[in-house]
Amino acid sequence: MSTASSKKNSPVEVMHDKQSERDHRKLRIDKVGVRNLRFPIQIRDKEKVVQNTIATIGMFVDLPHEFKGTHMSRFIEVLNSHGSMVHVENIEDILHAMQRKLNAATAHLEMEFPYFLTKKAPVTEMESVMDYTARFDATATGKEIDFVLTVKANVTTLCPCSKAISKYGAHNQRGLCTVQIRSRKAIWIEDLIAIIESSASSELYSLLKRHDEKAVTERAYENPVFVEDLVRGVAEKLNAHRDVTWYKVEAENFESIHNHNAYALIEKG
Repeated sequence: MSTASSKKNSPVEVMHDKQSERDHRKLRIDKVGVRNLRFPIQIRDKEKVVQNTIATIGMFVDLPHEFKGTHMSRFIEVLNSHGSMVHVENIEDILHAMQRKLNAATAHLEMEFPYFLTKKAPVTEMESVMDYTARFDATATGKEIDFVLTVKANVTTLCPCSKAISKYGAHNQRGLCTVQIRSRKAIWIEDLIAIIESSASSELYSLLKRHDEKAVTERAYENPVFVEDLVRGVAEKLNAHRDVTWYKVEAENFESIHNHNAYALIEKG
């Protein structure tokens, strides 16, 4: 028999499974896994169009006190076995697959990605692409699923106080609003973006001609909001949404005349 044939038919070498060894410190680990994994995904948007993007992913399970470690490669196996189409409906499948593959009671999945919308300028109606940040945080405990959707959107805010006391104008700035929700049914990312933008002095655009810039500036001047107004405006709309069961709304204004940022938060539930 040739050497090549002998190698081909030899049994697979048994490798020592270090992770499954006993650990005697008796300290359970709440979350262990992989983080900062970049992975191409497809997200369905409200128009039922598939959007290609890249997610930064974290996958974790609990580890009982008696085991030394978890099998990191199995997280990647689970992710790749579910393909690149990700939406709220198949996150539950991914979590349960992690539980089975890693013999875990709980599984966690975090997924953050840029999300794009095509917007028309307010006067010229020229189209351009705006990017937002969306995030899924999901946990399976047994068969129970907890899911939190996060959306971050930049907006314009104009200071009501500055407008009231100034002769010639009012200071305005870009603000970042972050909304996290739990809900009875899936809520579209676009719907949360609309809630945020409609609560600010003005929404942002990536392309503005002079007529558009005039319109946006005047719109902000006619609709001044403090950082407190921004979070209250978003919270008021979420309170009116019958499917939202919990939310956290944060706003941070990157002040244009102060050497600090203004911040506000409202949480319900």
